[in-house]
Amino acid sequence: MLRGELYHADNPEIAADQARTQELLERYNATPHAEGAERDRLLRELVGEVGAGVVIRPPFYCDYGTYISIGAGTFVNYDCVMLDVAPIRIGVACQVATKVQLLTATHPVDPEPRRLGWESALPIEIGDNVWLGGGAIVCPGVTIGDNTVVGAGAVVTRDLPANVVAVGNPARVLREIGEGDRVEVPDLRA
Repeated sequence: MLRGELYHADNPEIAADQARTQELLERYNATPHAEGAERDRLLRELVGEVGAGVVIRPPFYCDYGTYISIGAGTFVNYDCVMLDVAPIRIGVACQVATKVQLLTATHPVDPEPRRLGWESALPIEIGDNVWLGGGAIVCPGVTIGDNTVVGAGAVVTRDLPANVVAVGNPARVLREIGEGDRVEVPDLRA
């Protein structure tokens, strides 16, 4: 499964892993905001690698959790779905808006193996400082380069380079990020 080869999801070992994950997700998603330390503990039990300062607002959904890696300072907003049948790696300081879907799972186009229950998956790699807009969908096997912005509702079916803005269905590079995008940041120490 993790190598991208065909597998059957009704395998008992897979079912046991998913049951463990669903129990943890139920607890995580039901933990009150005031119990932040408990929610963080559950997140670290659920997700394979979690950097410092990672926030995932519930509800959150995934298949296994253990195949997800999230870099420090990344923020994941409400209602995110990460189907981590293959590894999902998210870099540091990323912004993942509400209702984003990271989908590694796929099925054969050939109808007969699909009818017989065969599935496969391809990993997703998201670089550092990436912003995925609300409702964006990232498909199996996609890599998104550092600093890239993916517009709301975009469906990313192919790799995106670093330092671009991509929009649409399928997502296409609209432009490079450049000097015209610079913003003066106020000094919060004042």
